[in-house]
Amino acid sequence: MKCTDEQRRKQLGYTEREWVRFLAQEKKKKKRQQKNILILVSFFAVLACAGFLIWYLAFRSHDYTLILSYNRTDTVLGVGTILDGFESEDGFASELCVVTGDTNTSAVSLESYSAALFDLNNQETLYALDVFTKRSPASITKVMTALVTLKYGNLDDQVTVTSTALDIEEGSSVADLKVGDVLSLRQLLYGMMVVSGNDAAMVIAEHVAGSVDAFVELMNEEAEAIGATGTHFTNPHGLTDSDHYTTVYDIYLIFNEAMKDDTFLDIINRKNFYAEYTDADGNAVAVTWDSTNEYFTGDATAPDDVIVYGGKTGTTDDAGACLALLAKDLYGNPYVAIILHSESKETLYPEMNELLSLIS
Repeated sequence: MKCTDEQRRKQLGYTEREWVRFLAQEKKKKKRQQKNILILVSFFAVLACAGFLIWYLAFRSHDYTLILSYNRTDTVLGVGTILDGFESEDGFASELCVVTGDTNTSAVSLESYSAALFDLNNQETLYALDVFTKRSPASITKVMTALVTLKYGNLDDQVTVTSTALDIEEGSSVADLKVGDVLSLRQLLYGMMVVSGNDAAMVIAEHVAGSVDAFVELMNEEAEAIGATGTHFTNPHGLTDSDHYTTVYDIYLIFNEAMKDDTFLDIINRKNFYAEYTDADGNAVAVTWDSTNEYFTGDATAPDDVIVYGGKTGTTDDAGACLALLAKDLYGNPYVAIILHSESKETLYPEMNELLSLIS
């Protein structure tokens, strides 16, 4: 049976006054013990956290799987983050990669006529082969066409396709436009870049500058302004002309300039593009333009640890198979890789993979 305080006082022989003092001392002692226990528990908790942090930093901080779930057309993991900060003028283009001649050509064996790999973050040329030799760029020309369109055109303009769209080489790549079709300039731009529509390039040029010739003048003016002095254009699509040429290094400069625009980044990132517009009779037309980039179609696979963000293809008999790419390593560092005049598409992508392998 539990004793009362009064019974305990009598058992211990305390007077009432002494008992009150005794209880106060006991209460104070108990509080001091509780405080000491709390301090001790807190100390061991801090010690445990510090030990875990040291263990984590020493042994586990590099255990991340660096390959993320990724969709090229996703504006969150795609355009929004893949070139974080690279769409602004003060971002990646404030410094340029410098080339004085062939660089690191023994690293890989390429049969292509000209090629280069540029490390954008470090402004370093990792590979360069005949980068100043003037060559036909085929449809890589359309990168400059896109740059001029984005600078001088209103993408919300509604454009009626004229017979100018048909003034191209028969059998060349087209967006399958018909005279009288009405599309936005934005749709035409995607049709030109994604499916490499030469007809779209002609319609764009006529609409933006009033005539194809006037647009080509703008292309040459812009090339000169960004330092692409080894370049001269005679058309907006890249079909063969003896006075239509550029260099690998100039393509890098043009590509570099175009990447300042968010819309350009989205365009080169597209596996396909769906468009709805009207024909000459006002009937609805719906079309999906598929990318010509074999990394996007699944016909080519990039090397391990390399992500192909996008780019522009080009193929003619005179130019061979050409490709300009924006790629990144698994840490998010961006690179531009360019090949002019590979023998064919069958040799282009394996050789591009050899070039991209220098990234890792």
